[in-house]
Amino acid sequence: LFGGQIVGQALVAAARAVSRDEQVHSLHCYFVRAGDPKVPVLYEVERTRTGKSFSVRSVKAIQHGKPIFTCQASFQLSQGSPVQHQFTMPAVPPPEELLTQEELIQKFLQNPNLAERYRKRLNKIQAEDVPIDIKPVNPPDIFCSEPQEPKQLFWVRARGYIGETDMKVHCCVAAYISDYAFLGTALLPHRQYRIKFMVSLDHSMWFHAPFRADHWMLYECESPWAGGCRGLVQGRLWRRDGVLAVTCAQEGVIRVEQTPTQSKL
Repeated sequence: LFGGQIVGQALVAAARAVSRDEQVHSLHCYFVRAGDPKVPVLYEVERTRTGKSFSVRSVKAIQHGKPIFTCQASFQLSQGSPVQHQFTMPAVPPPEELLTQEELIQKFLQNPNLAERYRKRLNKIQAEDVPIDIKPVNPPDIFCSEPQEPKQLFWVRARGYIGETDMKVHCCVAAYISDYAFLGTALLPHRQYRIKFMVSLDHSMWFHAPFRADHWMLYECESPWAGGCRGLVQGRLWRRDGVLAVTCAQEGVIRVEQTPTQSKL
């Protein structure tokens, strides 16, 4: 099962156990076992604490009688404060000037000299039914195995119309979006290796300001560290007006073949 789907659905379950006026401000999750796409997921919610300003809900996702995922989400009643600051949003071209991921793949597939192994890989990506519109700002060259800086920038939004609704809905959709291609940022300096196994271990999110998940947001991803068969990634979701809406962090298992792949050129 896609990790972002489990995170998003767990947040839906937690959000239904608090009052409408309380909004999620953070969640911390662990992926315990691989999910089985053939059976339903049962989400068990515990009302850990209900306070005057903050409430905590613990969620356990269960399949075959065993937890596959655990999560704690914290909700807060709106409070004003003069203590405010944020980083500055990176200067990038607007989404209207960039190609979607599908358009970029289509461009590659039109190359008659494209090697069959790359064609298969691109067709596989193209066949995935992803409910997210993605526009890479600096798309990596998929045919190059040269190390790159562990940073990526995407414009992202949910496909379709969500509209003005409870902010919790947009947060749940953003949880889904945040896990897509996130861990791959840690692989950019190590493109000479063939991946054997890659999976998320944990995922954390902090929600700062209201946003619309069906509007374009800039996803700024970077990986400050990798080692011990693990990689750490951090991300920031920016609104188009420069407001920092969400901060994310994730660690995952990354196992590769020890011998770098040799270029056939």
